[in-house]
Amino acid sequence: MYALSKTNGKQEAIVEAEKLNLTDNHFYFTLLGELYKDIDNTKANQNFQKAFLLAKTKTDKQTIQKKIDNLYA
Repeated sequence: MYALSKTNGKQEAIVEAEKLNLTDNHFYFTLLGELYKDIDNTKANQNFQKAFLLAKTKTDKQTIQKKIDNLYA
């Protein structure tokens, strides 16, 4: 999906990513957060927050928290 966003744009990648509906996977929500960033930062934040809650390791949580912190920086 990330490659699709680079070739066809974020909007198309969001549509395709949301079709996957991997609601128990923190990588899925991290991807959606990245795709929504700069298009709709509220949705980006919501997805990063979901990713943070689903992340199991300290490292993953730290990485996602940095994305949240940098969203409005």
